[in-house]
Amino acid sequence: MKLLRNILDNLKPDFEKGGKFPWLHSTFDAFETFAFVPKTTTKNGAHFRDALDMKRTMTMVIIALIPALLFGTYNIGYQHFLSLDPKIGFFDEIWNNLWYGILKVLPIIIVSYVVGLSIEFGFAQWRGHEVNEGFLVTGMLIPLVMPPDVPLWQVAMATAFSVVIGKEVFGGTGMNFLNPALLARAFLFFAFPSSMSGDNVWIAEKADAFSGATPLAEMMAGANIPTHSFMEMLLGVMPGSIGETSAIAILLGAILLLFTGIGSWRIMLSVFVGGAVMGLTFNLFGSNPYTQLPFYYHYVMGGFMFGAVFMATDPVTASQTNRGKWIYGFLIGVMAVLIRVVNPAYPEGMMLSILLLNVFAPLIDYYVVDSNIKKRIKRWKMKGGENV
Repeated sequence: MKLLRNILDNLKPDFEKGGKFPWLHSTFDAFETFAFVPKTTTKNGAHFRDALDMKRTMTMVIIALIPALLFGTYNIGYQHFLSLDPKIGFFDEIWNNLWYGILKVLPIIIVSYVVGLSIEFGFAQWRGHEVNEGFLVTGMLIPLVMPPDVPLWQVAMATAFSVVIGKEVFGGTGMNFLNPALLARAFLFFAFPSSMSGDNVWIAEKADAFSGATPLAEMMAGANIPTHSFMEMLLGVMPGSIGETSAIAILLGAILLLFTGIGSWRIMLSVFVGGAVMGLTFNLFGSNPYTQLPFYYHYVMGGFMFGAVFMATDPVTASQTNRGKWIYGFLIGVMAVLIRVVNPAYPEGMMLSILLLNVFAPLIDYYVVDSNIKKRIKRWKMKGGENV
């Protein structure tokens, strides 16, 4: 590391004002701060210091995503070989499953990072700003919410759309009001629906005779209960997006996020409560098999768990007030189950519910703050404040 530090120190003058490449200062600074903690300090005003800066926050989220990424990679290979031989066991072809999954997932990750970071670096150079670390997480989330056989050029288009339209036009990281990774998925869903829906997209190079339907698609088609058991869905042994199938792997990531204080437990818990309330409501008043599905099945089907842990808790697009987080998460859970059961054209409701509540998050916070102000004014008046 000392050698790398010396190399960067020797190169740094060339990228400063008066050097050979001052116009690449933002790019050099991005690589330097990625490798080492910045030496710069703030000089004016009052400041609070915390060891959990943006770089450490992004790193922890990436680590939390690793279990879902590894399981999803293996599951891609397993689902492919299972479609060719329905008698194959989950652990029968360990290395073949893993290697096949790597060949499918790695190109998607590379395209996501290359396209997204290129745009981020370009905008940073154009504006003369520092390159933010936000896309390190977004670049990993985008592949994890994609089907394994999604065309790479579509991933590139979706990534470019999410970064440019979802972030940069609003000022970059920290200024966007929609989750960029979900925006990329929404772009593909509405622009190229055949690549994001149907039974043929969730298993890579699926054999024609094999169903390939996800549990959500089966319920939408009128099944009494999904073909996969609750335990299989909990473990993630089913078709689906790359990183969304295994609830166990996602929960491991959630534990890390909660332990480090990065993820909001209020949002996570309220999403599950909202899903349970809506599911139980359907159980009471619904008349078809989907409405009678036990509410906890919704937790392990589709992207509910992944959305609750990694998407709804995005600190930029979620509500900021404590009470607002409860309302925000609860409505996400309610809307996710409602869209799933009621909307016949869209089996997965988590993406749309989070994007919808992203839009309303500032409004929720506004009314929470306004309510607190009114309560304080009322207490002040009751204590005789008007006579002071």
